[in-house]
Amino acid sequence: MRELAGTWHRKGFTFAILALLPALIIYTLVRFIPIIETLRLSLFQWNLISRRKPFIGLDNFRELFTDSLFLEALRNTTIIAFGVLAITVPLGLVLAALIHHRTRSRFAGFYETSIFIPHVVSLVPAAMAWKWIFDARLGPLNTLLGFFGLPPQAWLFDPVLAIICVIVLCSWQALGYAVLIFLVGFKNIPQSLYEAARLDGASALQCFRHISIPQLKPVLLYVSVITLIAAFNIYAQVFVLASDSQGAPGRLVRVLVLDMLENSFRNYRVGYAAAEAVILLAIVLALTAIQFRVFREKGRP
Repeated sequence: MRELAGTWHRKGFTFAILALLPALIIYTLVRFIPIIETLRLSLFQWNLISRRKPFIGLDNFRELFTDSLFLEALRNTTIIAFGVLAITVPLGLVLAALIHHRTRSRFAGFYETSIFIPHVVSLVPAAMAWKWIFDARLGPLNTLLGFFGLPPQAWLFDPVLAIICVIVLCSWQALGYAVLIFLVGFKNIPQSLYEAARLDGASALQCFRHISIPQLKPVLLYVSVITLIAAFNIYAQVFVLASDSQGAPGRLVRVLVLDMLENSFRNYRVGYAAAEAVILLAIVLALTAIQFRVFREKGRP
């Protein structure tokens, strides 16, 4: 019997490996090999055209931390990423809770669709629409401010306001996905927990705090990690929103991916841009590890 069980175990293991093999090959080609190649390129000086590619060790990394443009891009990207995270996760959780408790309403589907639509709108048209909203002369936002007697603002020409505009745009786009994931999480919470809490006299807020949030910790972790990674890779929104009237990307909101592209294809410093990519990867991995650690610590009794 043991030999028969061992044979079936080996056959099952072989079948699993063969079934996963195509996915593993594709994932290796599009994920692991580019990461390894980027790590390798970051140690060289290469102009994208020449065959000569001198090895310079960690010189690209040393230069990065004295480059004012890189430090500015790193600061802006970090502010935007944490701004989007601070808006998207709490607001998405609250909206999902409100929609979940209104599931019997005939407008529940309308609420879900209205919130999710921004997530499926293409990045460039969405950014163009928001650029018009933030327009200093013709935008409806300044018209609205004038209605309340407030002065118009140069939303996309002031460094601080421009970063706020980018955070608003990215949060608006990310919110629908966060709400959708939270709704799935809410639907998986056993209703018996809420019924028992109500029998004990718990209010809706107490149920949300002591039942919903603890039950949604894995979902909270997932949404936080996905939101932060997406925000650190922001590019198209900034490219459209902060570009000037001739379509050239403005330097008002400089972010890491934009800085990488400029160094690669405008300045022909591919090794230097690869070093920036390595720094970005290290930051995202470190923040993801911290999030896992925080949620794991909070999950312990």
